[in-house]
Amino acid sequence: MQIISASRRTDIPAFYGEWFINRIRAGYCLWKNPFNAKQISRVSLAPEDVIAIVFWTKNPRPFFRYLPELDSRGYRYYFQFTVNGYGPEMEPYLPPLAERIDTFRRLAEMVGPKRVIWRYDPIVFSNVHTTEFHREKFASILAQLRDYTRRVVVSIVDDYRKATVNFRRLKAEGITVAAPPEPVLQELASFLAAEAKKAGLEIQSCAENLPFLRRAGIMPGKCVDADLIEKIFSLSLPAKYHLKDKSQRAECGCVVSKDIGVYDTCLHGCKYCYAGSYETSRKNYARHDPASPLLVGNYEEEGGGGEGQMSLFMDF
Repeated sequence: MQIISASRRTDIPAFYGEWFINRIRAGYCLWKNPFNAKQISRVSLAPEDVIAIVFWTKNPRPFFRYLPELDSRGYRYYFQFTVNGYGPEMEPYLPPLAERIDTFRRLAEMVGPKRVIWRYDPIVFSNVHTTEFHREKFASILAQLRDYTRRVVVSIVDDYRKATVNFRRLKAEGITVAAPPEPVLQELASFLAAEAKKAGLEIQSCAENLPFLRRAGIMPGKCVDADLIEKIFSLSLPAKYHLKDKSQRAECGCVVSKDIGVYDTCLHGCKYCYAGSYETSRKNYARHDPASPLLVGNYEEEGGGGEGQMSLFMDF
């Protein structure tokens, strides 16, 4: 048994819901190692092999139609749902903010607020996105979501290579990305923590170990969280399911899971994204077949049936 992450690398609920439910019906999917394209794993998605599914998304509305089937098949799941206040300069292909807030509230009404985690991340600072901008956006969104979630997760944008390229392009458009001094960050962190507390929400950080967050009372969290799974679904998991995932960054607190997503497949085009470029994602999306066991491409067409060309590993 294992926890399935769907997915840090792409937005499966937004763009690949049909593929996912087809894999649920088949009881497995295939996952290609991004560092060794000839190594493919067979990941069981049978109910008896899945402890829970963690969905990561910015727009799960297209996925709503599949939730009753997941429920009827006995799957346990919860959502990490990002709702920021940026405009198209940072998130060019997302639905309007009001629509996403409505989607969040509808999802919470369907599955319960404990199973929808609000992510206000990453926090990007620029000459346009100032600390005052984030204070205003956070407070506004919080006021609309406070009754529809129990936890908010925040993080500060990291200097990923792919995001840095986008930030250089933004500079040519008059948007200069740069973090303010730590005392200013400390003030913002304290504001976020105080607002969350007043609203009755738990606030955590994602993959951060920054002293000013801790001083504000924002402690490192776990997005893939065995403790939360136990609490939500009244389970008692063996100790091995509470171990930190060593394949993630040192600052990441997530427990071990199997991520079935693929980089360079998300079509949101967010400028701060670390998981791929929009141009490459469009090309990969054109190769997507909802009936294939692979998210991108076809196993047989890529040599899966050819002797010595690909190695298939079982990953339960």
